[in-house]
Amino acid sequence: MMPAFESVIGLEVHAQLRTASKIFCGCSTTFGAEANAHVCPVCLGLPGALPVLNGAAVRMAVLAGLATGCDIAETSVFARKNYFYPDLPKGYQISQADAPICRHGHLDIQTQGGIRRARILRIHLEEDAGKSIHGATAAATTRIDLNRAGVPLIEIVGEPDLRTPEEAADYLRELRAILVCLGVCDGNMEEGSLRCDANVSVRPLGQETLGTRCEIKNINSFRGVRDAVAYEIERQVALVRAGASVVQQTRLWNADLGRTEAMRSKEEAHDYRYFPDPDLLPLVLLRADIELLRAQLPELPAAQRQRLQRDFGLPPAQALALTEDPLRLAAWEAALGQRPDANRALALANFLLTQVQAALGRSQRSASDVRAAMPMLAQLCDRWRAGDLSNKMLAEVLQGAFGDSQPLATALAQQLAQAGAVVSDVAALEAAVDEVLARAQPQVQRYRAGHTQVLGFFVGQVMKALAGKGNAAKVQEILKARLDG
Repeated sequence: MMPAFESVIGLEVHAQLRTASKIFCGCSTTFGAEANAHVCPVCLGLPGALPVLNGAAVRMAVLAGLATGCDIAETSVFARKNYFYPDLPKGYQISQADAPICRHGHLDIQTQGGIRRARILRIHLEEDAGKSIHGATAAATTRIDLNRAGVPLIEIVGEPDLRTPEEAADYLRELRAILVCLGVCDGNMEEGSLRCDANVSVRPLGQETLGTRCEIKNINSFRGVRDAVAYEIERQVALVRAGASVVQQTRLWNADLGRTEAMRSKEEAHDYRYFPDPDLLPLVLLRADIELLRAQLPELPAAQRQRLQRDFGLPPAQALALTEDPLRLAAWEAALGQRPDANRALALANFLLTQVQAALGRSQRSASDVRAAMPMLAQLCDRWRAGDLSNKMLAEVLQGAFGDSQPLATALAQQLAQAGAVVSDVAALEAAVDEVLARAQPQVQRYRAGHTQVLGFFVGQVMKALAGKGNAAKVQEILKARLDG
């Protein structure tokens, strides 16, 4: 009988730092520019060009280390990581090898079994490579865009402490929330600001020795991490059960086919021939400056979640969703204003995370635009909760406002003015109910025969007769009185 297997997972996460210029030159880091527009002799690796370290990148790396419980090195060293690839213009990448800026931290993640502490081996500074664009104009053509070459990154190297695909996704989600909260990374995985490599191996349950690992490169979504790790675990277990060996290699995640695919044999550190960069002096930090940065740390997502659950009684899922994005949390807190009671807090959270997020996803609006309009959105939510707006009217107001070109607050005010109010006049509602019941005698008989689910049909018909502007709660109350009387 084959033994049960345990998976061993460690993540390496590359986060692009939110600096205005690159790590060793003054070129812009703005995303989406014309190819090769943001380059200079330094990031092109031209002879005689010398790097100058970006101090903002250093401060951001230290903040990330402090927020994850790392020891901050007072002296760290930049090294050259040597390899050849067309989008690496110098023929080496400036990184940190034996003396990184941050060491020995941790990340606490919530799992079904409680809190799991995943250790962080190191966080180091490095520059990004360029981008190879394959087959953009013809199948056999590869073009090189070096706008990204020299963009500042931190690499967060996790220890192999994760055991399930879900833990891997939760680790990445928590790390992203911290980096975005600190303001050191925008967390945009679609644009490549946050990328993840997953190291995966399997071993018989209870065995201490690690199995042969494979690295899955450049995964750019939480779902991708979960699915790629799950597939790789199944692949390796199947190989071992069949009596075959797992080959150490680098693999890619093919999301379209739902599988990992071999890319190349796995490199070891010695393959890169690291040596200290002769053009860069050791980076020396004063302990006083490190402590000054520690004092600037904001309330981190884990503490924010505890506060939201403790002070407002929010369920864990809502607290997690709010704290994943600082703008979203700030918008919610601004909307609460001077009325932070628990019921309103929960209603506003649900409103923001459902209706508003759905409208935002269908529009060109930005999260900052939503935050600026949040007092008006809170008023909209309050009117909806009070029954002054029906579900249909709410949807129409949101659709109209988010599709408008004016500032969102202005568009919302106009849409609300046009929407008017829900019909709550009892006489008008009773007239509409009586008309619907008179036309639907077969359904009336079904209801009175015990098929009470037909009530929903009646509510829908009355709301249709009132053009979606009836007070749904009062409509249902009148219907039940008529049908049960």
